[in-house]
Amino acid sequence: MSFVGTQTCAGCHQAEAERWEGSHHALAMQRATEATVLGDFSGAGLEHFGVATTFSRAGATFMVRTDGPDGALHDYEIAYTFGVYPLQQYLIAMPGGRLQALGIAWDSRPKDQGGERWFHLYPDQKLPAGGPLHWSGRDQTWNYMCADCHSTGVRKNYDLGTNTYATTWSDVDVSCESCHGPGSRHVAWARDHPGAGPYAARTDASGPGAQDRMGIVAWLKATDHGRWEMQPETGIARRTEPLVSAELDACAGCHSRRKTVATNAPAGAPFLDSYLPALLEPGLYHADGQIDGEVYEYGSFVQSRMHFAGVTCSNCHDPHSLKLRAEGNSLCAQCHMPAKFDVPAHHHHQPGGTGAQCVNCHMPTKTYMVIDTRRDHSFRVPRPDLSVSIGTPNACTQCHAGRPPEWAAQVAAGWFPHGRQTTAHYGTALDAGRTGARDAEQQLDRLILDQSQPAIARASALLLLPRYTSPASEPAVLKGIADPNPLVRLAAPRALSAAASAVTVQAAMSLLSDPVRAVRIEAARALAGVDPRTTSPGQRNAFNAAYQELIAAEMIDADRPEAHLNLGLLNTRRGQLGDAEAEYRTALRLAPDFVPALANLADLDRMRGMDQQGAELLRKALAIDPNNADVRHSLGLLLVRQHNYTEALGLLRQASELAPDNARYAYVYAIALNSSGEPRQAIALLERTHRQHPTDRDVLAALVSIARAQGDFATALLHARELLTLSPADPQLRILVLDLQRRQTR
Repeated sequence: MSFVGTQTCAGCHQAEAERWEGSHHALAMQRATEATVLGDFSGAGLEHFGVATTFSRAGATFMVRTDGPDGALHDYEIAYTFGVYPLQQYLIAMPGGRLQALGIAWDSRPKDQGGERWFHLYPDQKLPAGGPLHWSGRDQTWNYMCADCHSTGVRKNYDLGTNTYATTWSDVDVSCESCHGPGSRHVAWARDHPGAGPYAARTDASGPGAQDRMGIVAWLKATDHGRWEMQPETGIARRTEPLVSAELDACAGCHSRRKTVATNAPAGAPFLDSYLPALLEPGLYHADGQIDGEVYEYGSFVQSRMHFAGVTCSNCHDPHSLKLRAEGNSLCAQCHMPAKFDVPAHHHHQPGGTGAQCVNCHMPTKTYMVIDTRRDHSFRVPRPDLSVSIGTPNACTQCHAGRPPEWAAQVAAGWFPHGRQTTAHYGTALDAGRTGARDAEQQLDRLILDQSQPAIARASALLLLPRYTSPASEPAVLKGIADPNPLVRLAAPRALSAAASAVTVQAAMSLLSDPVRAVRIEAARALAGVDPRTTSPGQRNAFNAAYQELIAAEMIDADRPEAHLNLGLLNTRRGQLGDAEAEYRTALRLAPDFVPALANLADLDRMRGMDQQGAELLRKALAIDPNNADVRHSLGLLLVRQHNYTEALGLLRQASELAPDNARYAYVYAIALNSSGEPRQAIALLERTHRQHPTDRDVLAALVSIARAQGDFATALLHARELLTLSPADPQLRILVLDLQRRQTR
């Protein structure tokens, strides 16, 4: 099959093509011409941290004069426009086949809305020339960062040996075949069946991503016979049959925060066979699942009750024009009876006003790229009570600026005394896992086992579990391994701790043969360090196959140092230290300033007894990133091994101060303080850390040990009992508690 291009499709599908024309998909990327460039190139300029950038014309060519990778001002030709509203970016062709996204964008909103101006996408940051976020840096390279989702039929064609691209596409924008797949087979069918209707000779295909006799993806539309019927008693429509459609899989590839794990995936193929999505992780999502970082729509939508009910993207958005199916509350009225929901008794605001708009309560916004306001697609009921208990945002105080969440929680409870605030929310468990609550393990276990909760939330709980895991969590991990939802199964291997039981490891082996690629590669990643002598021939074959898929998935991003870091870590776990070094050095060849590769190469030197060489690497890393707590901690430990205790103590202190929430760094620094004859300072630090991380066993064990050595048996007993509560089946802890009780009573 091959791509035929938009014009070929439009020859028969004129109505769809007309709706697509002018859509954000059609304008996702265009050659820079008089008709496509929106910005002011008449000599306008912008200064950002002392760098003066000017925009001009040279005949039909659009030019920008700005700082290049060497820090000096140069003239660059604009090759392509990127996006259209509310901002337009510009791409510059650079050596090695790279297209780089300029960090200054055009605000294409009307002037009375603050638009028609140049602005910097990082207004508060001084970006050094050549750095990763500078427009010329690796994090602004279109070939990796943008191409897949802004053009059709993209082939990255990266050459690792020369570090160059020869990227191609079939259509420069997001066109028909981005969603429907290559059209050559369909065109051939149409030529053989002149005058056939649009659904002639259609048959069920074998599964999502497969093509029917017409040569197009068969499952983008629902293939069941379900329909929506309004339920008068609830005022909410329900489907008469569960939805069967590949539509979400087709949209999610671009509307998600994810890593690509398979190249040239067919349109409509299962999402998790081609991508590994981000879960509800700190920095990306708040603990209750609301959007925080730039995560797009998928991770939010799969949390929603609407997703569970069978709603999909095209219920609200026309798939060709991308416009909403209806405006205002009329859109929601498709499934939610206005007589029940579009009334003051429900929304408690002035009819027709801002507060009465469904989306303002159920789809709160966050602004990205300075001016791009996007709505959360989890369609959640506002929970100001969670703002009070775990500090998450809420739609109420977003509108009622200056009002505290306690006020909003009280008002909402008054309106709805039996409302959602009376029910548990998975955000409480995820917050407990993030903050180190005493009952974090128990809360996470309950969430993992509760199949009524969104799969993405249960999967996210599995990611948090290793920090607390004990034998009590084994049933939850085992259930995760066998869960019917692949999002949960792909997270389950990441819940395996270093002390995972043989039973759990053996159970995880089954995931190496899972029908879903993302699950298989995550299982291979987690099991890479397992001694093959403890596995059966069948398990070794399954591992080898899944491991090759994992390596292939990483090599899709061979242009990124992170991919080679990951490969180096895998090689290290498998004891292939020479291969690991080669990967780390490849990462540094691509990005000499990539601190994680320097740090891991130094750790490799530690394993090989080459600390002097490792120290040089770590000092080089510190010169690049002086505030990197991980590097200071590693160098401090290395200097301890070299008996340079004075400098080591300072570095360990700095690491603890730079990462005040890192219990491990505080623990190590406290041990160093105690060894340096400062037990009181050590205990004070450990007590502070214990209050932050009450379930950290190492911190508790250190408190017991130091207090006992100081003759403070009461304090030692207090913390020993806390340890016993965390590990009640540990016989050594029971003996320790009895011994401390005897000593205290003497």
